[in-house]
Amino acid sequence: MIISVINRSQTISDEKVQEVIRAINRQIAQDFEPYWSFGATLRLEGPIGQQPSIRTLSDMRGDAVLYLLDGSSALDATGVHQANYKDIPYGFVFLGLCEQIQEDWSVTLSHEALELVGDPMCNLLVEGNHPIDRRRRVFHLFEMCDAVQAETYFIDGVEVSNFVLPSYFSIGEQEGRRNDFLGRVHDGKTLASFGMNPGGYINIYDAKSGKWEQPMCEGDDAALLRKKLKSKLKAGRGYRRAHPGRAG
Repeated sequence: MIISVINRSQTISDEKVQEVIRAINRQIAQDFEPYWSFGATLRLEGPIGQQPSIRTLSDMRGDAVLYLLDGSSALDATGVHQANYKDIPYGFVFLGLCEQIQEDWSVTLSHEALELVGDPMCNLLVEGNHPIDRRRRVFHLFEMCDAVQAETYFIDGVEVSNFVLPSYFSIGEQEGRRNDFLGRVHDGKTLASFGMNPGGYINIYDAKSGKWEQPMCEGDDAALLRKKLKSKLKAGRGYRRAHPGRAG
């Protein structure tokens, strides 16, 4: 997959964007793809026209497109990707909203790129344990970063997002298996399969009740802030994370 990155920001230079893209491409090739066996390449392209067009996607010269935009959007999300009417994956990273949650925009771009690679059409679900009530079976959105979205690391001085590994989407734990790339320890434990670390929250569907849930760690202010920002979204991937049952 070739992901076209379009810089429509007036505050970040193409030179800086190239630096971040280089780090994320290295992340995908050296960290992500060896575990998942699929990947992508981000490539900076020039913008066409004054505003991005999600109907025609004239900016796209690859298989998908991600826009960098200043400020916040009426969509009100740090990052969003969805499929347009021609089934082409696209998304946005809103720099102003990244600033509101005190997260470097490079982390959001990394997060959105990895999740776009994992589920380009935003339509995959995986059956597994409820993250809190482990006796319940529910369906999880196939997201690469949400469960560990508050965790980051650096590549060549660029901050990028942590992500889950394939064993995360398995029922039960096996000795020696790792469920996320960084493997950070919280309260003496690493990330459980279908679980979440502090600062993250996930979207699950309970087939018995017919309802969507958004569990997060109790008293987690960072996760609550992200949830509130994304809850106002009216379209796209960020909206699906906040209101999965109403997403189209």
